[in-house]
Amino acid sequence: MITNFRINHNQKGFTLIELMIVVVIIGILAALAIPRFMQATTKSKQTEAKQLLKQIYTMERAYRQEYDTYACNGLTGSASNGTALATIGVEIQSNARYSYAITAGTNTFTCVATANLDDDATNDVWQIDETGALTNTTDDVSS
Repeated sequence: MITNFRINHNQKGFTLIELMIVVVIIGILAALAIPRFMQATTKSKQTEAKQLLKQIYTMERAYRQEYDTYACNGLTGSASNGTALATIGVEIQSNARYSYAITAGTNTFTCVATANLDDDATNDVWQIDETGALTNTTDDVSS
């Protein structure tokens, strides 16, 4: 008995090669996109430090106008110690990533914000002083 096999050219679907090419393309796109996404999320976390340091600057200036000296010398505020800077009216939220250390005197102050944003060996460090100069001394995004 001879059976006649007919090749059906109307079959729909993907070949193994086509699927492998798609997987490789997705892998390449993921390899390019994931580091950029991680960098963008880390950069967005830095907004906390910038905003709170500007608030500390404003409140320190107001305190100095009233008392002729800057406040909170040697104090460190963080998520676990949110009321440490209450003297100048700054409260640190319980979900804060950074800790804020103030060194203050009669005519100068410096506040340093420190956090490890992406669980590597480098800490992200921001600083503001009595002139309002906000600087990023160690950038955890580019490390």
